[in-house]
Amino acid sequence: MDSTDAADLIAEIHEDRAEQEQSERFRNRAALMIALIAAVLAIGGLGGGNATDDMVFNNIRASDTWAFYQAKNVRQTIYELAVDRLESEIAAAGGTPTPAQAAQLRDYRATIARYESEPDAEAPGDPTRGEGKRELRAQAQAFEAARDQASDRDGNFDMAEVLLQLALVLGSVAILAVNRPILWLSGILAIAGAALTLNGFLLLAPLPF
Repeated sequence: MDSTDAADLIAEIHEDRAEQEQSERFRNRAALMIALIAAVLAIGGLGGGNATDDMVFNNIRASDTWAFYQAKNVRQTIYELAVDRLESEIAAAGGTPTPAQAAQLRDYRATIARYESEPDAEAPGDPTRGEGKRELRAQAQAFEAARDQASDRDGNFDMAEVLLQLALVLGSVAILAVNRPILWLSGILAIAGAALTLNGFLLLAPLPF
């Protein structure tokens, strides 16, 4: 081996070492990115689970409250029919109610008014507190709004999970293949997934689909 061959061999060794060091740095950075993606995925999974629980809970509460509202409405209708019947009897008897009939009418009408609106004595100004139809309607609508909001959160978290899972797979492939374009694609998907995760918590913008 002459001096030229020796110099070429040394240069090749240095090139191999440089390539190995470059590949090692690439893999280390890719591994760090994958760890961050996994952390965001775990946070999003927790948020998605909570959103699902909230959605189910508020849907049940809304259904129960509407059922209570309908029961109140049926009882109110029964009293309204009783008032109509009693007024017809009074009209047929000459139009002047007896003291007993007048008292009964007052009781019926008071009951009808109570079924319509019965605020909570401890919070009379809160339209969602109480057991009248008006308050029950407000409560049911509030539960429905909370359910819809939880559904919007859940949609963001579900889409974020898909993108982050894909980012993890592509990131792993990039490490094995030492492929920068694949890692860039993984990073883009990870950024989109992280944005959707953040939107799942804050609902900054509605999903376009």
